[in-house]
Amino acid sequence: MSRSSARRGQVEPVAAIVAVFALGVGLTIYAGAVDDALPGTEPRNVAQPTLSAVEDAIETDGVVRPTRLTRVTAAAPAGRRLNVTLTAGDRRWTRGASPPASAQRARTSVSVDRGPGQVEPGRLTVRVW
Repeated sequence: MSRSSARRGQVEPVAAIVAVFALGVGLTIYAGAVDDALPGTEPRNVAQPTLSAVEDAIETDGVVRPTRLTRVTAAAPAGRRLNVTLTAGDRRWTRGASPPASAQRARTSVSVDRGPGQVEPGRLTVRVW
């Protein structure tokens, strides 16, 4: 048997450690990608995108008009119910059924048109269930 045949099939320890490390990193990245791709158990938050759609439906030139609240029913996600509340000062406008406590909620500050030349700060709240 020649001297070189005794060393055949062996790997340097550093190369083996690097290979095991690379395999571990690859598995970690794969597991993270699969975890992100699979649907989770938490319900999808639909309140924030619905708030944006409602705001687009009732806002003109950066000012929310309470008279346009009739348009918000079209912004409801398919298969969901919607409640929209607009408050400004001592006034409150609501459209939709009373929401349950478990409804998803999103809110934002808006400028509310209170008449010719009258704009005051308000709050737009959307609840989806």
